[in-house]
Amino acid sequence: MELLRFTTAGSVDDGKSTLIGRLLYDSKAIFQDQLDAIELASVKKGEEYINLALLTDGLRAEREQGITIDVAYRYFNTPKRKFIIADTPGHIQYTRNMVTGASTANVAVILVDARHGVIEQTIRHAYIASLLRIPHVIVCVNKMDLVDYREDIFDSIQKRFMDFSTNLDIQDVRFIPISALNGDNVVDRSVKMNWYEGPTLMYQLENVYITNDYNLLDARFPVQYVIRPQSTEYHDYRGYAGRVASGTLKVGDKVKVLPSGFTSTIKRIDFGKETLEMVTAPQSAIISLEDDLDISRGCMVISAENGIRQSQDIDLMVCWLGEKPMIPGGKYIVKHTTSDLRCMIKEVKYKVDINTLEKDYENRTIELNDIGCISIRTTKPLFFDSYRQNRFTGSLVIIDEGTNVTVGAGMII
Repeated sequence: MELLRFTTAGSVDDGKSTLIGRLLYDSKAIFQDQLDAIELASVKKGEEYINLALLTDGLRAEREQGITIDVAYRYFNTPKRKFIIADTPGHIQYTRNMVTGASTANVAVILVDARHGVIEQTIRHAYIASLLRIPHVIVCVNKMDLVDYREDIFDSIQKRFMDFSTNLDIQDVRFIPISALNGDNVVDRSVKMNWYEGPTLMYQLENVYITNDYNLLDARFPVQYVIRPQSTEYHDYRGYAGRVASGTLKVGDKVKVLPSGFTSTIKRIDFGKETLEMVTAPQSAIISLEDDLDISRGCMVISAENGIRQSQDIDLMVCWLGEKPMIPGGKYIVKHTTSDLRCMIKEVKYKVDINTLEKDYENRTIELNDIGCISIRTTKPLFFDSYRQNRFTGSLVIIDEGTNVTVGAGMII
């Protein structure tokens, strides 16, 4: 069964957690004891209805304030698909949490309050979705019940969003009018919005086509682990375990191993107890080569026919996650695919004002939740693609070498 990861984003009180609760509730993905618990919690808070937002607002501080602070992950499935939901916070000061939750998403569900329309937070979240190259964006205009389900309000919000999103790199945008509280157009079609002829949110999530979201042309296989069984049966077995970051690998393919540059041929592909003829992104597998080469964790196996960029000087967009500001000239650790190496921040080129989307060349101090363009220099050559070409080999994280805390998420230009 195909897995789809999606994230929710929106301003405070736009109803993200309620929407996820409604999806889980109407798709029968809640256990009875969970339902009993939120019914009891709703009664204790003096609410007149079951507060479905309590299904995802798990922290005590979140429930007390009625907001989402951390990224809440929920898992459910329907007969068509498996889903992983990342419910991300709406506050400005938790931008880093949204980046974390959205980094692996296939779909971004951006909520807009029908009463307030497109606001700065909407623009910020759309920009982050664009920056992270999330292939599909669904704009849910929520709380339509509070504006009497008016079509003209929905149309004006749709036009406003499309006007500014033309400056962003968003490929597929859909708009759905909903009421998460009442369930209109979430799982079941609304009888109160007969003017809307599009799909419900659940139908769109179940049927959005994501196969082409992966780069199926450029074969990239970062090696995670070398397998040498200590047994008589597999005495001469040497396999390289990892996940196909992009492309397809087949038995008999000519491949190149980096950083050595030596070439070989794929002799065998294993997955558990199965022997495969082919493996495709994003599958995990063990590959064996015809030649005994010096390969270890951090090496990368690529198609001999597809080149890859190689450099120690790299430009990237970065979202700063650390409590302390970035230090120009400072030394950090870079984790890229399965390799770890040290780097230095060469230059901060500009900072992005994510409220106006303008580039700020004057104030180049990168602090918590800031997004900017920087240059780094690594101690060894890095093998990479641009993030636009490949979300896996084009991304990296920056780690404080003193505390081992992840302080930056980078997208290579």
